[in-house]
Amino acid sequence: MDCFRQYTRDSFLTTPAEGKITFSHTDGNPPSVSPEQDQTGQTCFLHSLGLDKSHIAALEQQALENGSTVDEELLVSGLVTAEEYFSAFAKYLRLPFIPEIASERIANLDNFDLQLAEPRFLRLMPQDGKTPLLIVPELARIALLKNILDERPHLLDELAVTTPQAMRGAIWKAGEARRLLETRQQLFNAAPQHSAKITLHGQQGFYGGILATLLVLSLLTYSEMAMAWLHATLSTLYLNTLLFRLFALAHTPRETHTETALSLQHENKLPVYTILVALYREEAVIEQLVNALERLDWPRSRLDIKLICEADDGATIEAIRRMNPGSHMEIINVPPSQPRTKPKALTYALSGARGSFVVVYDAEDRPHPQQLREAYAAFRNQPDMACLQAPLIISNAPSSWLSACFALEYSGLFRCMLPALAAHGLPMPLGGTSNHFRTAALRRAGAWDPYNVTEDADLGLRLHRLGYRCGVIRRQTLEDAPTSLPVWLNQRTRWFKGWLQSWLVMTRTPFATAHAMGWFAYIAFQLLIGGMILSSLTHPLLFIFLAFMAMAIQENGVQLLFTWQGVLFLIDALNIVGSYTISVLMGRSRMIAYERRKVGKRWLAMPLYWLMLSVAAWRAMVELKTRPFVWNKTPHVPVAKETT
Repeated sequence: MDCFRQYTRDSFLTTPAEGKITFSHTDGNPPSVSPEQDQTGQTCFLHSLGLDKSHIAALEQQALENGSTVDEELLVSGLVTAEEYFSAFAKYLRLPFIPEIASERIANLDNFDLQLAEPRFLRLMPQDGKTPLLIVPELARIALLKNILDERPHLLDELAVTTPQAMRGAIWKAGEARRLLETRQQLFNAAPQHSAKITLHGQQGFYGGILATLLVLSLLTYSEMAMAWLHATLSTLYLNTLLFRLFALAHTPRETHTETALSLQHENKLPVYTILVALYREEAVIEQLVNALERLDWPRSRLDIKLICEADDGATIEAIRRMNPGSHMEIINVPPSQPRTKPKALTYALSGARGSFVVVYDAEDRPHPQQLREAYAAFRNQPDMACLQAPLIISNAPSSWLSACFALEYSGLFRCMLPALAAHGLPMPLGGTSNHFRTAALRRAGAWDPYNVTEDADLGLRLHRLGYRCGVIRRQTLEDAPTSLPVWLNQRTRWFKGWLQSWLVMTRTPFATAHAMGWFAYIAFQLLIGGMILSSLTHPLLFIFLAFMAMAIQENGVQLLFTWQGVLFLIDALNIVGSYTISVLMGRSRMIAYERRKVGKRWLAMPLYWLMLSVAAWRAMVELKTRPFVWNKTPHVPVAKETT
């Protein structure tokens, strides 16, 4: 098999950029196939599939434009299935065809994750005295391969043809235990300072305990003075958080002209783009999701869509199979294990990503068809950009006061706060979906932390901490907000729990982290994440302080306003009114007129919404102790009418 080993080594394990492929015979004369023979062999085989000259010419033109191969274009076209195509290939070469591979027969698991991206060949364990080598042949080399088999007929008993899907499935299954262990432990083992696996490190627990003890003793011993100092500290911190939001509101978004993105609308030579969608009990929205992904303006032959399911979630897996997705979509089964989180599923699937770029979507997402092209244009124009966040827009704002407030909050975050942070080079807590990454940078940063339940914010902060740039794009993704209070509360509790995890990770070694990030960026992080947590936890206290001060003024007169207690009273009032006002303005100022009409006057419910945020924040504090890695699942239902 010397000549075929050379064939597999060169054609399967190298890329076209690495040079011309050569083949060797035992007699020293390389097998040669003229271009005419090569073209004749391809045409003959395609004719055997029932394709006429017009079909073949169209496929060749599409492959030339997209920078792909005729094989890829044919398989995504739907004209033939992968099983039909490769079984015909096997028949043409007079080789056996194996449509399913038992994972326990894989002979050597070392480095086989490389084959998840580009499956080419696979050695099986001996059976019935034979040790077959499975191959996924390429149309471009069909004449050469046939020539080799004609000259070495004994290879007909040693080779077999399979499909890329069968080979990937066997490799995923065979290496699942090792891959799962790596997914759960890799970040913690390589960089424990970035992992949320340990909630409180030793020094954090020690100093936190000292501060808590001093606070309790102060309140018990010097109650009035301690309360005054605590009140002043909290009010000042709250005011600083308010001023930071005001800074974002005052930022004038730079109008980014989209000529570059528009010019890419007709550019076909695009890189492979991997799309990761983590799914769990999402059978109700599978049809909507697949339809939304199919609307993306990107050549299907250049798409690598991975629908990531828990292996024991049979309903979701069956719903995907009923949709009969094309060869550009792959179901990834993640073995059940703890923690059962979205970031664990994403990191598990990343090992098989073949795209130069990766984007994450959620099950209910409807991304703008041009979003990938805009992201690619931004990456191409900014070589130092590692991540781009697309804005998330709530499409069901009119459904209830809860979804309306959610829509205002999302508008303020994704269209006001994050663009301001990106413009000033400050750390960005990413949203949970529509994050676009350079795959290489994502892997170097350690991918997602399986133990952090807001993996998006954690990864955005880690990227900045490691020196990477993050930015924003304008093409949106539509989502629906929860309209049920229990569902919203569970979701927001998980978010706060993850923000607490991220804050604890970033404050383990505060001086070293601040030095690495830059002090201004570290202060911005504290105001953004720490301030958000603090303001949510202490929001009800402001009403209590205001109530006590109002009663004191009623008893002692307005002259009390000219004392230090009066100053705190005015700061508290400013914090309350200013928080609501700035929050509403951040959201409404970035909405289009249509969105503002849909929200209507439901923004008046913002005080109630903020009090509910406080409930969620306190629940998160409890869960951080009792259930730190539990993922509160948000159920999704399909929208009644699609809008993009």
